[in-house]
Amino acid sequence: MRLLVATILSLVSVTSCQQPAAPEPAGLTQADRAAIEATSQAFLKAALARDWQALAMLYTEDAVLMPPNAEPIRGRSAIQQHFSSFPPVTDMQLQDAEIDGRGDLAYVAGGFRMTITPEGADPIVESGKFIEIRKKQVDGSWLIYRDMYSSNTTAAPPQPEP
Repeated sequence: MRLLVATILSLVSVTSCQQPAAPEPAGLTQADRAAIEATSQAFLKAALARDWQALAMLYTEDAVLMPPNAEPIRGRSAIQQHFSSFPPVTDMQLQDAEIDGRGDLAYVAGGFRMTITPEGADPIVESGKFIEIRKKQVDGSWLIYRDMYSSNTTAAPPQPEP
């Protein structure tokens, strides 16, 4: 019996000496969510105005953009150059379907629908999805750190040469 009591006391003593686990970083606050939504709305406004400099400023300096069928684009200035090659966007809707995060990192997943009008061509309506990783800045804003988007349209298979 003494051995059983000694064993139980030893176990209690060992477990009471363990350090408590570090607390999980707090989830997003309402202010964080509002700042994330504000960045999304600023993106929409800049895209419709073709203000590629303003749009690029919504990305961190070391951001990476991963467009479909292309190599990753690294850095704010390269991202600005990428978007400046887009034909005019005449209509665009963004839907942030899911927003979550901890500490200074968050993700935004959603969808988009836009109409682009290449010069001399009929308008093209495109829809797709995106996922972004956002980083909280010292001023409380949430800039885009990683961005990947793709179309919902199935790519056409290669046509055989005649």
